[in-house]
Amino acid sequence: MLNDTSPLNVFLTVVNEKSFTRAAEKLLRTQPAVSLAVQRLEGELGETLIDRSGRDLALTDAGKVVFEAARRQENLHQELLSRLAELRNKAVGRLVIGANESMTLYLLPHLGRFRRAYPKVKLVVQRSRSGEIPERLLAGDLDFGVVSYRLHDDRFLSRVLYVDHLSFLVAPNHHLASRRMLGIKDLAMETFVAHNVPSPYRDAVIKAFQKAKVPLNTDIEMPTVESIRRMVQAGEGVAFLPRLCAEQDLRQGVLKEVPVKELKLERKIYLVRVEKRPLSHSAKAFLEMLERA
Repeated sequence: MLNDTSPLNVFLTVVNEKSFTRAAEKLLRTQPAVSLAVQRLEGELGETLIDRSGRDLALTDAGKVVFEAARRQENLHQELLSRLAELRNKAVGRLVIGANESMTLYLLPHLGRFRRAYPKVKLVVQRSRSGEIPERLLAGDLDFGVVSYRLHDDRFLSRVLYVDHLSFLVAPNHHLASRRMLGIKDLAMETFVAHNVPSPYRDAVIKAFQKAKVPLNTDIEMPTVESIRRMVQAGEGVAFLPRLCAEQDLRQGVLKEVPVKELKLERKIYLVRVEKRPLSHSAKAFLEMLERA
């Protein structure tokens, strides 16, 4: 951590805790002392950092700039401590990966192998929306991110972690479950249980239906893959999901996959990192493990 008594760290704690009172409790200081430290920082910088006119804590534009700088400094300090620890004992370190709910599934086999090889490394998978992963990588919050699209940005390096495909899924007693192959026109009267999170594959399905001039009835939208699977199992609709997300259900026979001729969509999963940021020993070990697989 930054020096606990520094005005910059006090400000960072106030913003993270969203409260002067909670920040004081965390720092084991009085609330007036915390307020005074923030005022001192504002005086040094010649800028008002916190808008005190409302009930909720809000940052001014200058406050947002200072907060981002303080967060980067904190991340650098944590990286310094981690790398020094690794120099003393290469088996110790920290690996942080950002992934959303479905992307985490593609990580699980690799994480198990990594934990067996490096049991003393602290392994953290942070739930992150795919759209925010590039920003979090650049801020130094993550070592790696897992996304379902290639980042067309020279600041990042990507490698394919897994190749999957979208599956058309129905309940075992659904009237289409016995078919060997479907055409997209066979789906015109079906109710789809859709994921309400935008993705390139959702867009691809919509475009395929538009191209075929087939109505796509998405009267049911759910927030998670788990909830979509449950709705399809219950016979409330059909769905397109990554096959890996439904693999266990398919093995258990509670869902059925039926190919759709016009919708053979390959799904590549990418492991992403910042190109110019040096890798920690833990991150290097993770990449080397992937290359040996």
